[in-house]
Amino acid sequence: MRTVEVTPGVFVATAHGYAAIVDTAPAHSVDHPDVAGLPAWRALERLAGRALLRRLLAVVEPAVAGVALVAAANGKPALAGHPGIGVNISHDDGTVAACVGLGRAVGVDVQSPPAEAGDGLVRRCAPTHAARLRALEPAARASALAWIWTVQEACVKATGAGLAGRPWAVEVPLDAHGGRWRHLRWHRLPDLSDTPLSCAWTEER
Repeated sequence: MRTVEVTPGVFVATAHGYAAIVDTAPAHSVDHPDVAGLPAWRALERLAGRALLRRLLAVVEPAVAGVALVAAANGKPALAGHPGIGVNISHDDGTVAACVGLGRAVGVDVQSPPAEAGDGLVRRCAPTHAARLRALEPAARASALAWIWTVQEACVKATGAGLAGRPWAVEVPLDAHGGRWRHLRWHRLPDLSDTPLSCAWTEER
């Protein structure tokens, strides 16, 4: 597990390999009922995310590391009985990220670059940067677009809106590593993960 305190009270952890994560830090018993009936691959993915989150909680707020995860009214994961501690999980292609916010709502997103970043995807997610993105080699364009998307997703996950929050409408400067959107701050984490990874958080409550 690799971790970083992005800003005071906001922590992000990442690890790779769903099975390895679960083997290293088995998910808490309270998590197993939530994966009952899921396909094996989906259950492993979910348990890996929760195992990583609990490892991070054990470091930054150990008293709640075994608290059950529940869905808030907007569907966002939350720690039962602890509304002041924000949590979020993301996983893609074997990489898992978890985020904890002490006194803050948080969102995190990890995303492998797409196999192809065509004009339609560029126009939808980064219309103001379309010309610059089109000028890049395909692999570089896909990577740049994935970084943009992780910021967009982290922001709408922090608000609890998810896709309903229209992440593609979040304006992300192409070369910026951090910034603001509405009442949130966001930060990209290239030093923590080779796979595009970003987080977002509210100011202290």
